[in-house]
Amino acid sequence: MSGAGLSVRCVAVFSLSAMSLFRFLALGAPVAGLLTGGTPTMPAPTKTGATITVRNTLNLARTAETVSLPVSRVRQVAGAGGLGQVVVRDGQTGAPLVSQWLDSNADGQPDELLFQTDMPARGQKQFTLEPGQPGPAPTDRTTFARFVPERTDDFAWENDRVAFRTYGPVAQQLAEAKDPSGTLTSGMDCWLKRVPYPIIDKWYGRHVHEKPFAYHTDTGEGYDPYHVGGSRGTGGSGILDNGQLYVSKNFTSYKILATGPIRTLFELTYAPWQANGRTVTETKRISLDLGSNLTRFEEHIRATPALPNCTIGLTLHEQQGEVRANQQAGWFRYWEKIDDSYLGTAVVVEPRYIRDYQDHRTTQKDQSQLYVVTKPTQDVVVFYAGFGWQKSGQFASAAAWDTYLGEFAQRLAAPLEVRWK
Repeated sequence: MSGAGLSVRCVAVFSLSAMSLFRFLALGAPVAGLLTGGTPTMPAPTKTGATITVRNTLNLARTAETVSLPVSRVRQVAGAGGLGQVVVRDGQTGAPLVSQWLDSNADGQPDELLFQTDMPARGQKQFTLEPGQPGPAPTDRTTFARFVPERTDDFAWENDRVAFRTYGPVAQQLAEAKDPSGTLTSGMDCWLKRVPYPIIDKWYGRHVHEKPFAYHTDTGEGYDPYHVGGSRGTGGSGILDNGQLYVSKNFTSYKILATGPIRTLFELTYAPWQANGRTVTETKRISLDLGSNLTRFEEHIRATPALPNCTIGLTLHEQQGEVRANQQAGWFRYWEKIDDSYLGTAVVVEPRYIRDYQDHRTTQKDQSQLYVVTKPTQDVVVFYAGFGWQKSGQFASAAAWDTYLGEFAQRLAAPLEVRWK
C-alpha cells in the first residue's frame, strides 16, 4: 500500500547523549610520557548528534510516513550552529534526507522538524541527526498551496498525488449578484492529476494565457471534471439538524503557514453562519503531506447553544456510483465513473469522533451526499478527505481504493514509535 503520509509523534523519549572522541598526542615524547610529565594536546572539539529509532508495530508496510521531531530535542543537536544547521541522515546508508522545519502555531518560530521514511512491516529503522548544512528542497516532488486571485479567488493545494481547491469571498459575491462566473459553496473540489510534479501554477496559467477554464481539458497531466456546486464535494462540512444540513458560505480569509516540501499547511476562516437558530463560527486548519491521497482537516467549529454535531460530506453526484463504509474502522467512500475512468472519494475519521453515517439520496440538485456525522471534542474534530483516480495509475479498482483506506485507518490508529538516544 502506498502513500499514507501520516504524521508521527514521539511515544517514548530517552536522554540525548553527546558522542565524543578524544585523541591525545604526547609532544616530544611517546604516549607513555603522559604518565611521566609529557604535555598532551587539547582534546578535539566534541561532535554532537543523536540516533533516532523509528519502529512500525503494524503487520503492514508503510510508505511516505512523516516523522515529526520536536524542536526542543533538535536544538540540542544544532548547538551553536542554529536550527538551520541540522541534517537528518539514513542510519544505514548515511544518505541525507529531505527535511522541513514547520511553524505549526504561526508564532514565527519553528516547532518541529519533519522528514519522511518508508517502513517495513513490524520493522524498525535508524536515523541520525547531526550538525550540518541541509541540502536544497526538491521542486519537482513537493507540496504546495496558494491563493489564486487570477481565477477570481480560489485557494488551491497539492502534493505529488492529488490536488484540491475551494472558493473565496469574491466568487461568492459574484454568485449572489447572479454573475455566471461566480461560485457559492464551501465544498471541496478535486483536481485529478496524474503526474508527480506540481500542476497548480501551470493549470491556472493555461486558464489565464491560453483559454478560460482550460484545466477542464486533459492534455496528459490530468484535469478538473469534478462537480461541486452546492454539495460538500469531498470533505466539506456542515451541521445536520432535524434532517436539514446547514453549511457555511465561501471562506473569507486565509493564512498560509507552510508550503512544503513535505507538508503544506494553511488556515481558512469563514464568516459566522446560521444553523437552525445557532450562530456558528468556523475555522479550518488544513494540511497535506507528500505521498498522501488524503488531506487532513482540523475543523474548529462552535456555537451557543452547543452544536449537535459536525457532519462531513461526500457528494454522490448522479447517484450512479457505489457507497461503502466501515464505521468501526472509520472510513467511508464513494466509487463512481467520471468520463472514461473511475474515481474514488473518501473520508477517514478516528472512530472516537463518529456518531453515525447516512447515505442521503434526493432529487434536489447537488444534495445527494454521504454524511459522516461526528461529535467534536472541545469544539474540534479531525478528519481526512481525498480521492484516488484510476487514470492516475495509483488505484486500479474500488477494491484497491478500499485497501488503501483500510490501511490508512490502521496507520492513524497505530502511529510509528520514535525513540532517541
